[in-house]
Amino acid sequence: MEVNILYLLLVIIVVGVVMWIINRLIPMAAPFKMLLNLVVVALVVIWILQLFGLIPTIISFPQLK
Repeated sequence: MEVNILYLLLVIIVVGVVMWIINRLIPMAAPFKMLLNLVVVALVVIWILQLFGLIPTIISFPQLK
């Protein structure tokens, strides 16, 4: 399985920018903000591990064909 590095970087950058905007502009309590960040980081890590075939499919993410 060939991993498109540009696709990987684009997704990581977009997720990072969206999370930065959410953290910066949406007021929320610190515990909720930390929980949101942890969930997003966990999902991105799972997605990357699945993308490289290091773990079996746990969560179905949209695939770029």
